[in-house]
Amino acid sequence: MSEDLSGLDTFPKLLLHHARVRGDRPAMREKDLGIWQTWTWKELATEVRALACALAAQGFRRGDHLAVVGDNRPRLYAAICAAQCLGGIPVPLYQDAVAAEMAFPIQNAEIGFAVAEDQEQVDKLLEILPQCPTLKHIYYDDPRGMRHYRAPELMSYEKLLELGREAERREPGFFEAEVAKGAGVATAAMFFTSGTTGVPKGVVLTHHALIDRAIAAAQMEGLDDRDVVLAYLPPAWIGQNIFSYAQPFATGYCICCPESAATVMNDMREIGPTYYFAPPRVLEALLTQVSIRMEDAGSVKRWLYRYFMGVANRVGGAILDGKPVPAGERLLYRLGDLLVYGPLRNVLGMSRVRVAYTAGEAIGPDLFKFFRSIGINLKQLYGSTETSVFVCIQPNGQVKPDTVGPAVKGVELRFTPSRELVIRSPGLFKEYYKNPQATAEAKDTEGWFHTGDAGYFDADGHVKIIDRVKDVGQLNDGTLFAPKYLENKLKFFPYIKETVTFGQGHDYVCAFINIDFEAVANWAERRNLAYSGYTDLASREEVYDLVRECVEKVNADLAQESEVANSQIRRFLILHKELDADDGELTRTRKVRRGFIAEKYQPLLDALYGGKDVCHIETQVRFEDGRTGMISADLRIVDARVVRALARAA
Repeated sequence: MSEDLSGLDTFPKLLLHHARVRGDRPAMREKDLGIWQTWTWKELATEVRALACALAAQGFRRGDHLAVVGDNRPRLYAAICAAQCLGGIPVPLYQDAVAAEMAFPIQNAEIGFAVAEDQEQVDKLLEILPQCPTLKHIYYDDPRGMRHYRAPELMSYEKLLELGREAERREPGFFEAEVAKGAGVATAAMFFTSGTTGVPKGVVLTHHALIDRAIAAAQMEGLDDRDVVLAYLPPAWIGQNIFSYAQPFATGYCICCPESAATVMNDMREIGPTYYFAPPRVLEALLTQVSIRMEDAGSVKRWLYRYFMGVANRVGGAILDGKPVPAGERLLYRLGDLLVYGPLRNVLGMSRVRVAYTAGEAIGPDLFKFFRSIGINLKQLYGSTETSVFVCIQPNGQVKPDTVGPAVKGVELRFTPSRELVIRSPGLFKEYYKNPQATAEAKDTEGWFHTGDAGYFDADGHVKIIDRVKDVGQLNDGTLFAPKYLENKLKFFPYIKETVTFGQGHDYVCAFINIDFEAVANWAERRNLAYSGYTDLASREEVYDLVRECVEKVNADLAQESEVANSQIRRFLILHKELDADDGELTRTRKVRRGFIAEKYQPLLDALYGGKDVCHIETQVRFEDGRTGMISADLRIVDARVVRALARAA
């Protein structure tokens, strides 16, 4: 990236720059009814201009907040920029949140305006209107199902555009004047944290913070306006916003919005992204799909896959990093690329991927190695909402499975005596909205942000994160207990979707496990095992044996690591339901709420550590339509073999 962006210190100014410099190049694409529709930079700027004029005519003023809720859609991104043009502050909300979860951010930010994607999101906003008296204007993009809605707060996106064009004709210089008033130090957006440990906090980020970090990472990776990105994760998550808003505005590259969550894989194959981001849970799901396909394949294909994946595991990462590899192995890898790796990258939609990142949670080393071994330049990055994402990135040729790389240009890092990572960066947040106490606790007087993550620098100066400071503990014998490290090892197996491990203050480690229903159902059907649903399948003795085999393989790996050898998993159970964000067990970014789960399932924990073989549990669940119900089950608790000899040898 070599373009001079000096003086372009806000996103609206960057938008107008791209409209002038590359007006006819694609800014966004959206798949609608099976057809990709393209918005050029010039068209996007025209849309934003009309929206900004319309919002101003509706009473939106500098400093006001605009809620944006829905999937990734060009019109929603246009609304974000329109608010910024007027000095307003967009607040993206999670589209899969239930109505009650949307109430707090709307109340907290005193939001008066909202742009919603469709009827589903409008219904949520209308439901919480009595608790949100400031919300007076709701604009909807998709009119399907909205014909008979008569709420005075409602207006269609098309009607809003008409108002904007009329306002623009009345006052043609208004838009440019408002954009010129913007400054890099002004607030660009507010993102609410996922609320892993309590009430979500509004993270206030400036234009300068977001643009500076977006440019720093783009320069490091050589991104430019020829790159293509798929926008498929929640826009309310800072990671998606960086990749589908901040960086394209900084570089001019094109983002593509899939038709729906169900079509992401097909859409990805069609557009062929060059720059890709996926949290570990998405990569785990992709690997599970690959494993299922291989199990269903013929014997020849299965043999080829296993043989050439063996070659890839030996030399694939070294070849990707440009390191020396024996000629024979290199030739075998090329053959494998022709027969296995190339077709596999194509199936995954990653044939053109030049740079791929994973972040959000620690990734299992085996999962990380799998993608790199087949020729995908997957790298780990580290950051958070409060740091505008880009804190550490693994440079090409210096990629390790157990680190997140060194600091990105402009970032200062150090570890406290308690191993907590603290950060100073141009991308740091301004404050937690209306929460000076939390701001002071997170950001000290010298400008260091306290991340809450525990780790250390390795010999090459790369940062190694082991877990959250509050979660890292010890077993009663003094053994290091890092729950996330254990959980990531378990989740590498395609049959395990989620897991929560416990050990702090105990003599040994126990685990709750969620099976991956799709993978285990496929496994069961091939063995003619009948089942009536998730709960029934999870209780089958054969499934327990399958999961125990996975647990014992993890124990064998742990036995060879001296610091954690004694934290092998002694006992486990398979939960009767999937952990769900709607039930409060996961955040909207799919992070485990460990403390909540421990409290909710205390009887199961007592049974695990009390030596019981069976425990009865009744659990309240929330259905998709908002109703609640109770499910109950008698859960088996089983022991897993511990590899003691290797633990002592280590």
